[in-house]
Amino acid sequence: MAAAGVEIRWDASGMATMGIGAAILAVPGHWRRFRQVVKAAEAGRYDGAVLVDYPGFHLRLGAALRTRGIPVVQLVAPQLWAWRPGRLASLARAADAVGVVLPFEEKWFAARGLRVVHLGHPVVDRVFPARETARAALGLTAGETVLGIFPGSRRAEIAAHWPFMRQIGSRLIAEGACSSAVVAGVPGAEYPEAGRIQVAWDSSRDVMRASTAAIVKAGTTTLEAAWAGTPHVMIYRAGRVSYEVVRRQLTVSWIGLVNLVAGEAVVPEFWHLPLSLKAVTAAVRPLLDERSLEATRQRAALSEVRARLGAPGAAARAAELVLTVTRC
Repeated sequence: MAAAGVEIRWDASGMATMGIGAAILAVPGHWRRFRQVVKAAEAGRYDGAVLVDYPGFHLRLGAALRTRGIPVVQLVAPQLWAWRPGRLASLARAADAVGVVLPFEEKWFAARGLRVVHLGHPVVDRVFPARETARAALGLTAGETVLGIFPGSRRAEIAAHWPFMRQIGSRLIAEGACSSAVVAGVPGAEYPEAGRIQVAWDSSRDVMRASTAAIVKAGTTTLEAAWAGTPHVMIYRAGRVSYEVVRRQLTVSWIGLVNLVAGEAVVPEFWHLPLSLKAVTAAVRPLLDERSLEATRQRAALSEVRARLGAPGAAARAAELVLTVTRC
């Protein structure tokens, strides 16, 4: 957004948290930002508001802005169909319209009285290099068996997932299931004790396309793997308190986006505590053999998921929705 000319009043990336304890500690900073935005709205600085994801903060902010006459568009709906559907009334108060990115969401929200537009998923607009090009960029050869590792983009995510994923990668290299393992490194993050695992900085698309199979943290990266056609296993590591809260409120059978879009268990999911290193490794191992039944079936299922994600142009449709609602 900064590159496109948007004035960044503060960088929200540092406000992201993972786990209930961290979220509680972040409340004072969020409250301070909340008051600053509302004060600016009262001073007439805004003609409209676009709130992207982050429902814990934005559902409250959207409601406050709308009571002050500011039209609000919520882009990327909170996953009320998965857990805490009681927040539907809060979303209705917080947004004049909601732009959704998953194919089943439009019908779900519209049936509950919200003004909703299916934008399609932004991942459809992402261009991945050919495998040969990606491997050359990473210094890998065409014939290698490569494990991709995606522990997340935020520091808390990386800290939670990297040690576990590193053990899996190291074990699979040692036993010869793969010849190389590469982690998609985020600038500024640390990946200690990588050993034989290569850290590829700021090259996630190359890593995704170069990989024979991958281990992926839950979230949008799983859909990127689907779009790139890369067989993968999904994991998510949460603290015990966060895990118990979410587990008790889930209303869906899976948490992985690929499985939710597919409507079936396409990708092995590992998030129930305690996570088993042995079980995750066993799920990844056959995917590294491109001729295996597991790899063949998943690639076919990922093709079906890609067909359901919608047409390119999500950003343009989002812009059209924003201009219609805010009349800016």
